[in-house]
Amino acid sequence: MKIAISGKGGVGKTTIAGVMARMLAQRGKKVLAIDADPDANLASALGFPKEKAGNVTPLVAMTPLVEERTGAKKGTYGALFKLNPRVDDIPDEFGLSHGGITLLVLGSISQGGGGCFCPENVLLKSLMQHLLVGRDEVVIVDMEAGLEHLGRGSTEYVDALVVVVEPGLRSIGTTKQIKKLANDLGVKRVLAVGNKITTAEDRKIIEEHLTDFEILGHLSFNPKILQADRDGVSPYDIDDRIKAEVAEIIERLEAQ
Repeated sequence: MKIAISGKGGVGKTTIAGVMARMLAQRGKKVLAIDADPDANLASALGFPKEKAGNVTPLVAMTPLVEERTGAKKGTYGALFKLNPRVDDIPDEFGLSHGGITLLVLGSISQGGGGCFCPENVLLKSLMQHLLVGRDEVVIVDMEAGLEHLGRGSTEYVDALVVVVEPGLRSIGTTKQIKKLANDLGVKRVLAVGNKITTAEDRKIIEEHLTDFEILGHLSFNPKILQADRDGVSPYDIDDRIKAEVAEIIERLEAQ
């Protein structure tokens, strides 16, 4: 599977991405987890030891790598550089591995015009295309809402874009906007997962406002998720309920 997970900030997409990756790795799958969210908290959600997680450098911050692969100075605009830089060795050389999962942290392009035609952007988009097209393991991408790192050359290989939504109109509005962006990029399957559900009314709000979405399921509001975040550990390691709920989501994805 090649799964991208997106949603409004704070809805729980990193938690779901982390638990999903842990569960698939536990089943013996080779998993590549991609942190494409500028917040970059996926290492903690995966349960990587703090000493390992603290040593992760985002790829866009690796100036020598960007310059070597693209042939242009990092941060420059309008310069000549390679449009198809070599990226096939990056996961093995720069990924961080633990518990059957390899993690890559992409980072964000902070200069004005972040979606620019610049060396960093070309490197990341080439890498994403390779990860989704040329790799044979499970790929789970923790995205930002803007889908910045997805490009038209790779979206057709995304099996599903899962948008995490909580029962509130702001989150629902962001979810609809993400679907529009995804459709513009050519993503074929955009699905929704409700999160932080406490009542039947919460489910109803999501389902009534997202009638054009296939909804994979709903995850409960869970204080243990907050505890895991406070303690800097993976929810997978401290709560069976989140594991059971995410297992159902995976089963529905695999059945389609």
